[in-house]
Amino acid sequence: MSDRTAPLRFSVVICVYTEERWRDILAAVDSVRKQSLAPLETLLVVDHNARLLARLAEQYADELLTGEVRVLANAGPRGLSSGRNTGIAAARGEFVAFLDDDAVAERDWLHHFAAAYDDPRVMAVGGRTLPAWASGRRPVWFPEEFDWVVGCTYRGLPPGRVRVRNVLGGNASFRRSAFAAAGGFATGIGRDGDRRPLGCEETELCIRLAEALPEAVLLIDDRAVIHHTVPPVRERFGYFRTRTYAEGLSKALVARSVGAQKGLESERRYTTRVLPAGVVRGLKDALRGRAGGAGRAGAILTGVTLAAGGYALGTLRARRGGPRFSWGPIADLTPAGSPAVPGPGSAEGAEAVA
Repeated sequence: MSDRTAPLRFSVVICVYTEERWRDILAAVDSVRKQSLAPLETLLVVDHNARLLARLAEQYADELLTGEVRVLANAGPRGLSSGRNTGIAAARGEFVAFLDDDAVAERDWLHHFAAAYDDPRVMAVGGRTLPAWASGRRPVWFPEEFDWVVGCTYRGLPPGRVRVRNVLGGNASFRRSAFAAAGGFATGIGRDGDRRPLGCEETELCIRLAEALPEAVLLIDDRAVIHHTVPPVRERFGYFRTRTYAEGLSKALVARSVGAQKGLESERRYTTRVLPAGVVRGLKDALRGRAGGAGRAGAILTGVTLAAGGYALGTLRARRGGPRFSWGPIADLTPAGSPAVPGPGSAEGAEAVA
């Protein structure tokens, strides 16, 4: 990893909201506890679900006593962004990593994150997220170019350890000082349980971070791998349509916040180079008689059309004073004697369950 004598201190935040993912949550925590680079702590942030909060506190009663696992209530409004902000505020580590509640990390996940932070300019490091299809295999019509629909790394991202505009929130890490400089995740833009699957909160945060710290470096290291469960409902074309449309709505919110030039910088290459190549690849497969080729080409065209439609509608709503989102400093909820992120905030009163 490096010649550093003391290992980096990582707090791992896992945001949870439903008992339906109970086994997934336990598997996620177990994968963190088995890391080759042991984390300082794992923070389970429960999104306004008292029964799940109590059940997790009972499950990890021994770990709560040692501080290895801590169970917290989301201190802000319902939603993933507020949950992450609660975790950041309570984290004691110098670095904060995020893992989805329905994903498992490979053993060297944190090890690869840590190696990149040898460069003091690095403020965030993301990894590679692979889909674990509930059916056991990828639907033949589902294009790899749209794996972001199911929260995974998609075709078109460069391989290796590379500089990027933004990391993907379900498999990412940040220096805690990054939140002191840029504030937390924006509320009103990210996911809220099972409602319309909006997103892009990590994109907006990363762009804001780059503005606050112009010398900041953000990386993706594809050796930092997690496996993300894709349930049956997300293997269906109906979910694909809903998610791509919602992405357009989300991009409009991001563009409203940071400007279209920065908000759509990466998307221009994706839509002008990656997706056309995917359509051609699908059509070639169809001509060769390979299963799913025409379906993948059609899905790409459908996804682009729906995302563009969502973006157009979201932009129109924004001009008419439509939905807004907000962000602010991260409050300090760390125990006495632990390192703190400076600045006041709105996440006061997070409930730690012991």
